Amino acid sequence: MSAPTTSAPPPAAVTNGAGLAGRPRRRAAGWFILPATALLLVFFCYPLGNIIWRSFTDPSAGLGNYTKLLDDGVSVTVLTRTLVTALIVGACTLVIAYPYAYAMTRVTPRTRNLMTVVVLLPFWTSMMARNFAWYMLEQRGGLIDDAFSAIGIGGVVLLGSVAGVAVAMVQVMLPFAVLPLYSGMEGIDKRLLDAATSLGAPRWRAFARVYLPLSLPAVLSGFTLVFILTLGFYVTPALLGSPQQSLVPQLIATRVTDLLDFGGAGALGTVLLAITLLALFVVSRFANLSSTTEKAVTNE
Repeated sequence: MSAPTTSAPPPAAVTNGAGLAGRPRRRAAGWFILPATALLLVFFCYPLGNIIWRSFTDPSAGLGNYTKLLDDGVSVTVLTRTLVTALIVGACTLVIAYPYAYAMTRVTPRTRNLMTVVVLLPFWTSMMARNFAWYMLEQRGGLIDDAFSAIGIGGVVLLGSVAGVAVAMVQVMLPFAVLPLYSGMEGIDKRLLDAATSLGAPRWRAFARVYLPLSLPAVLSGFTLVFILTLGFYVTPALLGSPQQSLVPQLIATRVTDLLDFGGAGALGTVLLAITLLALFVVSRFANLSSTTEKAVTNE
């Protein structure tokens, strides 16, 4: 006698059963994300949509608020100053954060924990306290002025200047660059550098040809995060800057509180939002290019 055989269920039946079993789970997941979605719609999407709508309709329908930004002689200057400041802050933060994050991947776990605490230390301090500390450092007769006077360079007063704002913002934004960089660098196999050096490449060339391309996605993430946050930063420029060297957030606040120009403020905010979305689009394209480079380096 031949042994009885058990036939497997058709694939369609298995798939349909799994689909039917997964539907309640998807419904449960939908109920879990419903509160967060409602909060996002009420407290973010609706105000943002209202700002954009008023930029086209207040005081009259059309593109009048946007044309005024080009004609008033102030908005374009302030917007350019804000973009340049954000680029400088992002670049300076990246220069400081990259070697620090790289060192975090090479040290012992105990030292890494200590370095992480140092990075997170600004988060445990009040934003106002940090800005007032920089206020004391950058004013005339402060520590920075005294340090430069000691080497024969007097009158270095950063308070009320874009340079002073940028220096303070680099310190504020440093954790937002270190953490993405460390997260990306931690996943890079360090044996790739050893393999490159064993094939005759100098240490610096192995780092430039192997490690640096692999870390580009983390570099882009850190720079983009700092750049976008700097564009909309208000507290530090308001305390350490000056009305003559104001940035876009200060100009928006002035239009709303002093001039009651809600349409013009909305137009300026909409332009800033468009620049942010454009920056994210460009970074996403570079991220795709860097992922292609990463695959090529790995294949080599």
